[in-house]
Amino acid sequence: MNQSGHILELARRQGVLRAADVRAQGWSPQLLIRLHQAGRLHRIARGLYQLPDAEITEHQTLIEVCQRVPKAVVCLLTALQFHEIGSQLPHAVWIALPEATQTPALHHPTLRIARLRGEAYSEGIQTVTEHGAPIRVYSAAKTVTDCFKFRNKIGLDVALEALRDAWRSRKVTMAELSRYARINRVERVMQPYLEAVTK
Repeated sequence: MNQSGHILELARRQGVLRAADVRAQGWSPQLLIRLHQAGRLHRIARGLYQLPDAEITEHQTLIEVCQRVPKAVVCLLTALQFHEIGSQLPHAVWIALPEATQTPALHHPTLRIARLRGEAYSEGIQTVTEHGAPIRVYSAAKTVTDCFKFRNKIGLDVALEALRDAWRSRKVTMAELSRYARINRVERVMQPYLEAVTK
């Protein structure tokens, strides 16, 4: 099998292919452009390719963001939607980045960025693989406590709806909520709501 054949096979396995993936195998990224021009690969975004007959997933946009912004973690309203918690339909993709990280130069999709440091960024990350491509997203419990941490940005009503819905649908436990509330330093803020929801 020649390099082009190997690249197409890798695209079949991974779902979404980056130039970096091709380079890591010791193959020429220029072949991606040639395969695209020949109609054998579809360019979904700058530096991202997939097979023309590849299944478009519900989370295609999140796959693209996670591929193009390696430190991005899906958070807040977008994570609520991912976990099917509450009724939010965000118009932008919410991602968390470490505090000192440069703002990504993405024109599409629109990003909303939450800056986090230490454990508030690193804890609670789940990597969900969809069609061979990883999506990094905060767990349901971490997302709920993030909503309280960023209540001034997204609204306390959104945080309360997320807590009630996540608790009612058993997507979170009190131990998880307490742990992430401590990490996010919102224990005192959440305490009365946690008591109300468990009554």
